[in-house]
Amino acid sequence: MIYSILCVDKKFGIGKKNDLLFHLPKDMAFFREKTKGHVVAMGENTLLSFPNQKPLPKRTNIVLSKDKDHHYDGVINVHDFNEFLSLLKQYGDKEDVYVIGGASIYHQTLPYVDGVYLTKVDADGEAELFFDNIDKLDSFKCIEESEPLLDNGFFIRFCYYQNLNKK
Repeated sequence: MIYSILCVDKKFGIGKKNDLLFHLPKDMAFFREKTKGHVVAMGENTLLSFPNQKPLPKRTNIVLSKDKDHHYDGVINVHDFNEFLSLLKQYGDKEDVYVIGGASIYHQTLPYVDGVYLTKVDADGEAELFFDNIDKLDSFKCIEESEPLLDNGFFIRFCYYQNLNKK
């Protein structure tokens, strides 16, 4: 199975200055719980936003970089989107794969995911980058939504959307 996993503000904003919009311990714990021991797939800027620009531990990390000269230690380096997508599908046949960013990767892979784990924050993070508003997409249906939880001063909801028309 292939999933996207991310946190959005009330305008579906996801990032600013190559960083997260909010520091949310409960959301980060949810992310770790879901992705640990699985495959995470990302663009190069997402990898570079991590502490020490190192891959996430205890996960297989796949990184797409358009620059064929960029190779990172401890990851599967990919330089072509079609190859990236093919790898996601190959791994997804055997185990869970989580697309973890950035905006372009989320957008390009959205038709191919089985579902989206979306943490919604009831705040405006003044984002520069945005996720597709899947509440307005006919191909996605919210099938799970938690009650609001307080996380570091913000109300959040954990939601799961199913892709009804996966490619």
